[in-house]
Amino acid sequence: MTAKKAHRIALLFNANKTFDREVMSGIAGYLGGTRAPWDLFLEEDFRLRLSGIEQWRGDGVIADFDDPTVAAALSRCRVPVVGVGSSYAGDADYPHGVPYVATDNFKLIKLAHGHLIDSGLRRFAMFSLPEAVENRWAQERERAFRALMLRDGLEVEIFRGCGTSAPSWDEALQRQAAWLRGLPKPVGIIAVTDARARQLLQACLSAGIKVPEEVALIGIDNDPLVRMLTRIPLSSVIQGAPEMGRRAAQLLERMLHGDRVGEARILVPPAGINVLASSQHQPAMHPYVMRARYFIARYACQGIRTTDVADYVGVSRSSLEAHFRQALGCSVHDEVLRLKLDTAKSGLASGARSIADVALACGFGSTQYMHLVFKRELGCTPCAYRDWALGERFTTTKRQA
Repeated sequence: MTAKKAHRIALLFNANKTFDREVMSGIAGYLGGTRAPWDLFLEEDFRLRLSGIEQWRGDGVIADFDDPTVAAALSRCRVPVVGVGSSYAGDADYPHGVPYVATDNFKLIKLAHGHLIDSGLRRFAMFSLPEAVENRWAQERERAFRALMLRDGLEVEIFRGCGTSAPSWDEALQRQAAWLRGLPKPVGIIAVTDARARQLLQACLSAGIKVPEEVALIGIDNDPLVRMLTRIPLSSVIQGAPEMGRRAAQLLERMLHGDRVGEARILVPPAGINVLASSQHQPAMHPYVMRARYFIARYACQGIRTTDVADYVGVSRSSLEAHFRQALGCSVHDEVLRLKLDTAKSGLASGARSIADVALACGFGSTQYMHLVFKRELGCTPCAYRDWALGERFTTTKRQA
């Protein structure tokens, strides 16, 4: 039997990055499982170098496209190329004419955010990287974080700091510490990488800020070396990088056999979270109550019922009610109603909307029902409350003048 001709495949990655190493391990896993005859070419020191790549006489390339210079160099390459890297919100940001396997940035940030919510936190921030073409992936993670904050009506707090190098270590640490001191506590912070999270953890320790009591911190990459270099074990989102490598190798193998994959785009979700001490914030209340209150704060005015809250938390209605009675001395319905009333009072006090509009916006369904609730809970009608609030504001304004 004639042996299959081996294909000469170049891997353009930087093995000093955990993400790149794990993508390459996924490629190796695919080759081991399929026994595809590939001869792999990569630099002896596992660094990414592009000099002369367009003249390389091989059969295919898999490359990290997060560096725009890679995409530019390979645009002149005559062999099949598969790109690996960040996902993007805009189609125009993806490489033209190249099949592409991407990490799902929105799901990475959403998973980290959900974990911090489950830890009982209600304030969130992000530690990112300075804006630059080579950091486009970090800006995409900022975009995902911003979307989650705006969805929930929360303030968007993003700190990029500065790029660190030996001459600027002290300056970077001081700027990070100053930012941390100015944040309301407790706060959950998502760092765009584990390396960035390690820096922030060091800044917390230097500034005397308690982790995770005051700052709960989670990174992205699940880098084992970073975990060994931190005094407090670092929680981290586990990227699906090995799966990305397998999918990229599968695409290239198809191309080598004449399949036309076009501009195939594959988004790979995260594989999970490695939860360690840095994000294990201990809330004052039971996690079920904290998670329920977070959901109620976001959606109380959208007509939610106790069963909706219980479904979100993932427990039975009776169990959630028991936890609420024990922690707050009230029912889930009472908490929903309290937030609806607070929102309605704020809307009426502004004087910008009619009573009917406020009732609808706050989920009361009708002006009549809001009237009944105001009379029962506050002892006055919505109209009387608005008149009082506007009169109080007018009096206060006059005193200040």
